[in-house]
Amino acid sequence: MTIAHINRIATAVPQHDVHRPFVDFAESMLAEGTVRKLFRRMARLSAIEHRYSFLEPIATEDGSWRDAEKFYVPGSFPGTARRMQMFERFAPQLAKCALDKLALTQEERRGITHVIVTSCTGLYAPGLDFEIVDHLQLNPSVERTMIGFMGCYAAINALKSAHHIVRSEPESKVLVLSLELSSLHLQETHDLEQMLSFLLFADGCSACLVSAQPAGLAMDSFLALNIPKTGHLITWRIRELGFDMHLSGQVPGELCRAMKEMGGRVTRGKDPLSVDLWAVHPGGRTILDAVEKGFGLPADALSHSRQILARYGNMSSATVMFVLKQVLQHAQQGQQGCAMSFGPGVTAETMLFHAA
Repeated sequence: MTIAHINRIATAVPQHDVHRPFVDFAESMLAEGTVRKLFRRMARLSAIEHRYSFLEPIATEDGSWRDAEKFYVPGSFPGTARRMQMFERFAPQLAKCALDKLALTQEERRGITHVIVTSCTGLYAPGLDFEIVDHLQLNPSVERTMIGFMGCYAAINALKSAHHIVRSEPESKVLVLSLELSSLHLQETHDLEQMLSFLLFADGCSACLVSAQPAGLAMDSFLALNIPKTGHLITWRIRELGFDMHLSGQVPGELCRAMKEMGGRVTRGKDPLSVDLWAVHPGGRTILDAVEKGFGLPADALSHSRQILARYGNMSSATVMFVLKQVLQHAQQGQQGCAMSFGPGVTAETMLFHAA
């Protein structure tokens, strides 16, 4: 049976580190007193040190922050149309950066048969799939698939699709790109829970090559695990002022409970402690704590995920690929691994793999 492999992974983020300026900016939109103090405390406990955006933060004379594009002006946040204009302007730049880092040879470019793109933060047509074909000068007849609006677990679904393609057509070579400009969708709000969710997200892009070549990470199996009666806890809807996200503080608790009750399905009956490599989507510190506790894992089991969270924050669908890239760099032949991402449903999309 043909086995599909993630041969290599490249990642890219914009140049502007916005985490600390954002904390100051967000705090200014919250009510003075207890709410601000709680936000500042949660920011310190977030385990995030850096997040990157296409928006350049600029300090003003009064010590506050604004962005160079004057995109987020208190009292006049942009509508959906302008947000999508910014996506169309900046997304191709970030995609090309990741694709260039993937360093495909001319022979590899000629061999690519499929392009899969995931994004839940922007869309336009002709879209990123065409940008990829043009930038890499791929065969214009390459098969293109867009996976949209699936949230943070979309990359696992893209890998699943690539896995099926390679197994059915062993000569196929699939290019998978996951790109998110999460900083496009900040909302002007006085709600603490909503502002805490904005504290997590950032911009980022990953690109990977999937083929039957036995190099990299071999994809063994996939499983989607839905947690009943949790569909209201994570939502993502298009509104007049951009995409409106709801991320409930109940999610970590539900994930922990689900992993305790159904985690054996994720590892296909294996003892979680026997899994060598974990690539868990770092949706936030409490998400990683919940998975660790739910599976009964040792403190260092999710170290790759925690490092990515600290360095980049949550880049939605691209994030688990950043973790898998780090896993790939450190994996030893034969080691067994499990990748997981979470999103609307609430659903965990999971993949078992091993180092080839």
